[in-house]
Amino acid sequence: MTLRSHSTQVQSAIEEVRSLSWPLRDSEDLDGLIDQLSPSHFVCLGEASHGTHEYYTWRAQISRRLIIEGGFTWIGVEGDWPDCWRINEWLGGIGHQSARDLLTSFRRWPTWMWANEEVADFLEWLRSHNETVPTADKVGFYGLDVYSLWDSLRRIIQWLEENDPSAVAAALEAWHCFSPYDEDPHRYAWATRLVPEACEDQVVALLVEVRRQAAQLNPLDDAAFDAFQNAEVVAGAEHYYRAMVRGDRESWNVRDRHMTDTIERIWRHRGLRSHGLIWEHNTHLGDARATDMARSGMVNVGQLLRERHEGAGVSLVGFAGHHGTVIAASQWGEAERVMAVPDARPGSHEDLLHRALGIPALVLFGHDRSGPWLSTRAGHRAIGVVYDSRMEAGNYVPTRMGDRYDALIWLENTSALHPLHHEGPPMDEEFETEPTGY
Repeated sequence: MTLRSHSTQVQSAIEEVRSLSWPLRDSEDLDGLIDQLSPSHFVCLGEASHGTHEYYTWRAQISRRLIIEGGFTWIGVEGDWPDCWRINEWLGGIGHQSARDLLTSFRRWPTWMWANEEVADFLEWLRSHNETVPTADKVGFYGLDVYSLWDSLRRIIQWLEENDPSAVAAALEAWHCFSPYDEDPHRYAWATRLVPEACEDQVVALLVEVRRQAAQLNPLDDAAFDAFQNAEVVAGAEHYYRAMVRGDRESWNVRDRHMTDTIERIWRHRGLRSHGLIWEHNTHLGDARATDMARSGMVNVGQLLRERHEGAGVSLVGFAGHHGTVIAASQWGEAERVMAVPDARPGSHEDLLHRALGIPALVLFGHDRSGPWLSTRAGHRAIGVVYDSRMEAGNYVPTRMGDRYDALIWLENTSALHPLHHEGPPMDEEFETEPTGY
């Protein structure tokens, strides 16, 4: 069945949606969701775009309650490790600048994903919260992504200079291998395709050296953990960019496996009893096996966490909306602008939710996922950092909601995110392999 099938089946799906939903007006309406999520070690909070005000603010509301009531102590986000590590240090009390000043320093396009008023407000609250709790309970903020090859190399060299100058040679060898490409990952990737002499050996040697140095220090040492993770980023980035130019889906898998491995490293660093929040796009956090991504051989963070940590508890929360506005760009690297998001396409999940609810709502799926809506495959809208509403049909991912998420935040009319500054020219040509519809 699809959501455009026989009217009695559609009516049954509408009735199921209504039976699982509660109106969503303020934070108190999240009580049922907070009760459901609190026991989980990993709570993944998605977004249907990287530029919607309500996705960010409701995600922040859920996170605040889980931090206060559920004892969650770390957040992993779809961002670069070095940038987010600076936020992590600031949240621990280092530095006196405001959250807005800190976020304004983000330079890799698209900066609006993190340099926005909504994230700044949350981080200001989080730093105030951290000032009131013991050190072990302070909430950390970590980047999960794979793009920061050169920034991570710089961080490693600095750390080795301070801890073991004799080991700097391995880092410099990797640096010199990449240096002919002028910090342009595309030049490196294309060079390895045409002349398959990569920097992989130098990167592996660097990773081994940093691991050896870090193993000699206190496993709870934050500086050593930062260096170790930067070495993992360099290794992941080198692999990612070589895979990217092949034009297949493998670079997506390299990236999502790296993000999942990073989540596990953070979990071990913060303690296996710790509880963490993961903020990423629905395409990364909603289980790929419930979409046509699986047929293309693609995996994602939500799927991998469920497979690896079923016993530890993994909860996936999706976000969706019917119409409104969004911050996005027309092409990669261009300045952001406010764009209209049209009404959801007929027959999509968003169309059915609009017909069934008509107001913002919390939808809790429960244990039985066999109903006429939860078990039905239909389109589910996904808007990336590049968006063209004239190509709207390509932004819908065939999805079985009951298998993709454990709950859904439904918003009727959404509005654009509020960037802290206008987008400047990109520092390089790095980009996400997030195909249209994913």
